Amino acid sequence: MEQTRFEELVAQAVDDLPEAFREKLENVAIIVEDLPPEEPKREGLLLGLFHGIPRTEKSVFSSSPPDRIFLYQRNIEAICRNEAEVRRQIRATLLHEVGHYFGLSEDELRAV
Repeated sequence: MEQTRFEELVAQAVDDLPEAFREKLENVAIIVEDLPPEEPKREGLLLGLFHGIPRTEKSVFSSSPPDRIFLYQRNIEAICRNEAEVRRQIRATLLHEVGHYFGLSEDELRAV
């Protein structure tokens, strides 16, 4: 899939986030990259990553650079057979990483 099409699907997924979440996303960039810089030692492919300070830990008294949510296009495509599956996986990965932005742990996100 061309990166521009993948980015369009990501933009649609962001637009489709529940308004209650979308309106609270502040100072966070959503970035599409082909692959993670280095695959961490874990089971399975890394599909996305939240890099920043969870919203629940931020202080109103200090400024910080934008948080970042990375979506790894090639890894997402590797586990999908068609565009419909890519669309669903983008949404699932984005929701997972937005959960980290809002301070949820891996265990909490798996329980949802």
